Amino acid sequence: MVLRHWSRSAALPGPAPSEDLFLGPDPKRIASAVKAFAETRGGLRTSPFRSAMSMLTFHINRAGDALSPERRRILEAAKDELRKAFGRK
Repeated sequence: MVLRHWSRSAALPGPAPSEDLFLGPDPKRIASAVKAFAETRGGLRTSPFRSAMSMLTFHINRAGDALSPERRRILEAAKDELRKAFGRK
């Protein structure tokens, strides 16, 4: 079986977040949910901020062209909210 995308075979260390974590319409709510997940069940090797940002970035990249411009805008705004929640610039 030939995989079309490398990310299909990528495995996240530790427990994976559910897909519905990224589906909300409110960037603040998405950011707070991802932050809570990263703080309670995130990776042990990185900070919760890096773990949460990696989850969002991976989801955006994995969706690729299937992600609508509106969804992409919401998820990029969630990344900005995540930076604020962790006190980053």
